[in-house]
Amino acid sequence: MPTHLVIAHSPDSDDAYMMAPLALGWMDQDSDRQAFTFDFVRLDIEKLNQHSFEERYDISAISFGVYPHVQHQYDLLTAGSSIQEGTGPLIVSRVPLLPEQLSTHTVAIPGMHTSAYLSMQKYHPHLKVQVMAFDQILPSLERGEVQVGLLIHESQLMYQEKGLHLVADLGQWWKQQFNLPLPMGGNAIRRALPEEIKLTFARCMKKSVIMARERHWESVDYAQSFGRGMDREMVSRYVTAWVNNFTVDPGIRGRLAVNHLLDLEAIWIQG
Repeated sequence: MPTHLVIAHSPDSDDAYMMAPLALGWMDQDSDRQAFTFDFVRLDIEKLNQHSFEERYDISAISFGVYPHVQHQYDLLTAGSSIQEGTGPLIVSRVPLLPEQLSTHTVAIPGMHTSAYLSMQKYHPHLKVQVMAFDQILPSLERGEVQVGLLIHESQLMYQEKGLHLVADLGQWWKQQFNLPLPMGGNAIRRALPEEIKLTFARCMKKSVIMARERHWESVDYAQSFGRGMDREMVSRYVTAWVNNFTVDPGIRGRLAVNHLLDLEAIWIQG
């Protein structure tokens, strides 16, 4: 009898894109896929981070920033990570600012456990912050309710058209400092699951990422169906950047980057 798993991921374009083959039945004839039945839960990444403390889902997208707190409940899957070389979360402002001026401002951030906030702490420790939903940071900047924001996901592609100013690209800074890609998030699987279940799903997830890239435009259409205010071309541009070779497998450099960001050695289930 197939094992039933609950998969939780965010509705962000890259998460939805890589899950398309599993969600839309494209892999139903695959022997690893046939070992499972799935229910899907889609929530904002910071809610998923919070739920990971409760071990609520069998598989969950999480920010790498929360992994140290849940490493006894979850292992990381090698397939499905959001890791990019030379770019990452953006600190932007309503008026031009130098990085050294950030200490006089409060920065709107998408969550205390996000990798974006963790990387900002390493870039500029002790900044004053205000937590809000990631998709409210850009509108709040536009309305003048906040002066500085930390942008993740699709809002990174939209700030210039809103007349905002780049203070720092944390992925670029990370690359210059450490010559490593900057890890943002990954897929985690409950540690308590049987080892064979974890290994079989890890293979399944890798196949899903590969097939999503092979069926790019169909996967883009699925991702766009969750609605993030982006047209088809912008979704394509975003997922092409974030669903990359590191997403198939982080490899040595991706694993090293995660360890360096978290100051610990993560445990991975190989797909």
